[in-house]
Amino acid sequence: MSDTPSILFICLGNICRSPMAEGAMRALIEASGRKILVDSAGTGSWHTGEPPDRRAQVTARNHGIDISDQRARQVTPEDFRSFTHIVAMDRNNLSELRRIRPTNATAGLSLMLDHTTAQAGLDVADPYYGGAKGFEATWGDVAEGSAGLLAKL
Repeated sequence: MSDTPSILFICLGNICRSPMAEGAMRALIEASGRKILVDSAGTGSWHTGEPPDRRAQVTARNHGIDISDQRARQVTPEDFRSFTHIVAMDRNNLSELRRIRPTNATAGLSLMLDHTTAQAGLDVADPYYGGAKGFEATWGDVAEGSAGLLAKL
């Protein structure tokens, strides 16, 4: 594991919440001039190779961020050793990460909204079955969580 901080954002399918979190964090890192590796993945494999949900892309683009080049992938055992931080979007995914975490894992696990001041312990809502307002609310959560996490690093 490198001394450079590295963050892997996790949601279920890696097409909505975690790609938006990755995009929000990349923009914050770029603006800060810091060097931090960022990626995203899902605990499930059914969207592997797909781009983020169109609605997630539109929401990110509305905030000046292009996430269209991202492709969904499933979290791997190696991720637990190659990233310094693995950040789950909700408690169910955090529980799954704890279940599959290898014994030699070095990455710290946390919940996205634990990096905020007012929403610790809460889930980032999955906007997949909703509309644009849900994606915008999710964007607000991942942007706030990303800013809080970056401030801690």
